[in-house]
Amino acid sequence: MFELAGVTKRYGDVLALDAVDLEIESGTTCVLIGPSGCGKSTLLRTLIGLVQPDQGRVNIDSERATAKRWPELRQRIGYVVQDGGLFPHLTARDNVTLMARQLGWTEARIAERTSAQCALTSFPTDALTRYPGELSGGQNQRVALMRALFLDPQVLLLDEPLGALDPMIRHGLQVDLKSIFDKLHKTVVMVTHDLAEAAYFADQIILLRDGQVVQSGSAESLMQRPAEPFVTRFVQAQRAQWAAPDAQRSP
Repeated sequence: MFELAGVTKRYGDVLALDAVDLEIESGTTCVLIGPSGCGKSTLLRTLIGLVQPDQGRVNIDSERATAKRWPELRQRIGYVVQDGGLFPHLTARDNVTLMARQLGWTEARIAERTSAQCALTSFPTDALTRYPGELSGGQNQRVALMRALFLDPQVLLLDEPLGALDPMIRHGLQVDLKSIFDKLHKTVVMVTHDLAEAAYFADQIILLRDGQVVQSGSAESLMQRPAEPFVTRFVQAQRAQWAAPDAQRSP
């Protein structure tokens, strides 16, 4: 689904991405992880065209992503930003249906899709008339997810979608998200700082440091076959959180 070749991005003296070569297979869940400032969010934003590389190439589904192609390509990608990014002056329903209305969907089609999205994300339909400030943090994230999925995109990108939630709400959303990913079979790319969360979701974990890919593979490969000492140090630093969320919270 994604192929990056020599992708480099610099902000002044800071090298955010350093000649990144990367492939993400269609229909898999890939998690980007690494220390703060390693380039996770920059890489994610590059995948949706919000960041334009200084050098290198980005292909999406074998198509070269160019400035001319990005408006159409973005309609094939759902994006959930940190803290949801909902418009506070719009109701949950209006946030969710915003792009469909811009694209001229009929009211009947919008209503049918809204109902299906509420069922998928376990969002109460009677809360659609509320504003983001009237919803809980978990409900806001469900609205953001519905908005990202509303056009039925091929790809779903999530930038630390659960980081600001308290542990119990976060656990519930982790379980629901995993179920949604398994049900929809979309290509998912998620950023997290939590290795346990990465292990729970990912078919592929990409560990970054200083804008470079240090190791890419399964959670087991990072733990048992580290590419370099940094990988071992990173895993050991989060060892207490290593268990998947379900196992971690079982009695």
